[in-house]
Formats: sequence, C-alpha cells, structure tokens
Amino acid sequence: MGGGDMTTRNTKTAHPHGITELCAEGQRLYAAALRAGRVNREEIDSAPCLIDFALLHPDPDDAAWLRPVPAAAALAQRLHPIEREIQDRRRHSLELAESFEPFLDISALDPPTTHAITVLEGSTRINAAIDAATAECRREVLTVQPGGTRSEHILSKGLERGQAVNRRGVSIRTLYQHTVRHHQGTFAYAERLAEGVEIRTLEELVERLLIFDGTVAFIPAQDDRQVALELRHPGLVAYLARVFEQLWQRATPLLEDVQHEPTPAGISAIQRSIAHLLVEGHVDDSIARRLGMNVRTCRAHIAKLNATLGSTSRAQLGYLIARSGILDREN
Repeated sequence: MGGGDMTTRNTKTAHPHGITELCAEGQRLYAAALRAGRVNREEIDSAPCLIDFALLHPDPDDAAWLRPVPAAAALAQRLHPIEREIQDRRRHSLELAESFEPFLDISALDPPTTHAITVLEGSTRINAAIDAATAECRREVLTVQPGGTRSEHILSKGLERGQAVNRRGVSIRTLYQHTVRHHQGTFAYAERLAEGVEIRTLEELVERLLIFDGTVAFIPAQDDRQVALELRHPGLVAYLARVFEQLWQRATPLLEDVQHEPTPAGISAIQRSIAHLLVEGHVDDSIARRLGMNVRTCRAHIAKLNATLGSTSRAQLGYLIARSGILDREN
C-alpha cells in the first residue's frame, strides 16, 4: 500500500490542476468511459485526477473496472455549493443595504464632506491636485516660493499657469527671496505676467505655500517635496493666509530696489543675514537653503566675512560677529 500511495502522490504531482482545467489524458479517458459505460482501472494510472475529482467510481460488479459519474450529475454536484454561496452573498448584501438605508437618508440631507487634510504622495498626484485647484480658483492665488533662481523650464510652466489664471480675472501674489533679483529670467517672467500679478521678495521665507481663494492650501510634508498636504480646514487655511499677509507687508516689490539699514564698511546686507544664521549655529547647507542661494555662493560670502572681520576660523568668526555689533541693527 505504501508503494501504491507513493505512486499516486508522484502522479498527482504531475497533474497539479483543478477540475476546470482537466488534463488532456483525463479528458480522453473520462469521455471514453462515458461512451463505453466503464473503463479499466489500469488505464487511469496516467490520470488519477478522475478518481480525485470523483468522476469515476468502482464498479460494484467487478473491482477491476470503474464506472463514470454522468456529466450532468458531476456538474450539478459542483454547482450546488457555488449557487448556495451566491444566494448567501445576495442575502447578506440585501441585509447590509437594509441596515444602512436609514443612515443613507440622513446623509442625503447634508452636503458631501470634504477632507480637512489630504496627504498627496508623488509629484504626479501633487501637480494634479494643484492643477485642479488652479482650475477652480476664481479670485486670488497666493504663493510663497522659497529658494533661489528658477530654471527656464519651471518659469515657463509657471508662466503658462499664470497666464491661464489671469485670463479668468484671477489675481496672483507671489513671494520670492531676494536672490531672484540677480536672475534675468525671473524679471522676464514678471514682465510677461505684469497684469494681475504682483511679485515681492524677502531675505528669508517660510517653506513653499500655495493658497487658492482662501479655501484650499498646499504645503510640503517632506524635505524632498515628494509628499504634500492639501488643506481645506477653514481655520488652517485662514491661519496660513495671515502668515502670507505678514510676510507680504515686509516684502519689497520685485521692480523696486531693496532698502537696507546701513551696515559696517565692507559687510553687505546678505552677509549680515548670513552672520545672523552663523551665530544661531546653522551650517553652510542650511544657510544657503534658507537664503535661497547655492552652497558655493554662501561659502564665498562667509569667506568675505572672515576677511572683513579678520577671522581665521569658524569659531573665531562667531565671536567676532558678536563683538562687531553688526547684528544690533534690524535687517
């Protein structure tokens, strides 16, 4: 018996299929058994699946033979549990519908709920959400764009969006950092969007921010800007709009000269801003990011600070900055 069991298991391994995918040998033998009314037991060694699926059963008159189960009976035997399961699922779906019906009537009385905070992952979804908000905007767009100069591609894309919004009579106010003042592309962008668009600059800005009609805002959720938050809570959006207005009041229009408080001889306003961040303990990368410049430019300004104040080390520079009094004046 042990040898017979092993043969059956090995044969089964060669026939890993379900009844809906009956092997070719099984199909042939079952069809032959139906035509002849029986089949010799030795013939089915190559198709043990016929026994496994109960398509053949022993002949009560002769153990050497097997008789086929009629196809209609075999089909009905297998359809019955499926049909019963379908009936059970239909009954369950009707019960669910009946239990939720009173709540659906209540929900229908209220306007659809809008998510207060939606997490957007990936630039494709983020841009799609911003495009949708842009298309729905009817009054004003507020944007904060920290960092340095923009590439021609980014400015071109922004120009398309801005012009499309302008044509609908929507105004735009944008905040950049002072470093964009040294980029001709930004000035060309501002001139082409002169009507309905205001651009101002500040030394430092908060992270990127977009607000549409005071109803929806977008902020980054990660440093790599691959995750953003879409905010529709009225309190959150109103708070961010107030932050924007405070920054806007302190900013200088792009086409006007930035007015700085007098600085000690040899130290520019940007170098004073860098000195302030150095004293706070920021590293070069952090300073460059906050002031919207590349790290190389930042280090060049630090080198000029060293030369002007006579410093020979970073630690000494911090001491000399504090002693010089350049931070006593407001930027």
